[in-house]
Amino acid sequence: MKHAAYILEMMDQMFPDATVELFHHNHFELLVAVVLSAQTTDVAVNKVTPNLFKSFPTPFDLMNSNLDDIQSHIKTIGLYRNKAKNIKALSKVLVEQFDGKVPDNRADLESLPGVGRKTANVVLSNAFNIPALAVDTHVARVSARLGFAKVDDSVLVIEQKLMKKIPKDKWQQAHHQFIFFGRYHCLARNPKCDSCPLYDICKFKEKSKYR
Repeated sequence: MKHAAYILEMMDQMFPDATVELFHHNHFELLVAVVLSAQTTDVAVNKVTPNLFKSFPTPFDLMNSNLDDIQSHIKTIGLYRNKAKNIKALSKVLVEQFDGKVPDNRADLESLPGVGRKTANVVLSNAFNIPALAVDTHVARVSARLGFAKVDDSVLVIEQKLMKKIPKDKWQQAHHQFIFFGRYHCLARNPKCDSCPLYDICKFKEKSKYR
């Protein structure tokens, strides 16, 4: 736990205000944005969602929209055809089964089209302040390099290891800080090892190349 506490302390110093970077004004917009962000950058998603949400502000609007219209709004992001189908379908389920409201529990969230464990974790944490640790590519990479998990661990195993090593009341903030650390500092390529306060405890085998 001392190892984890030290890392979290450094994260607090580096990224004290880390938070979700997907544009949204309500739970529905957050859910849709997270679904759209799969295998796509938040920057790319943020370029399309303002007009998308202006055109389809509610689940009712989105479920009744033409699929081609949805695709035209999000065609610049990866997997846009499949994502258009998913956000139209999940909107229909929200309206017909949840009175148009985003559910606040994992089982119901994961029953929605296009919503897996990671997306559910992001929504639970950021919409409802329910402790959860979503593992994306940044979190997975940082977790391995900082010794929280192994490089070949599955996403679920990484999540379980983080939950054991990080206090529950810090899950939400740690999730955002790990993402920021991976997105802006500990990059997949050309990590900023030369200015990293965690260099000495880092497990990354090639770190000396970037020092």
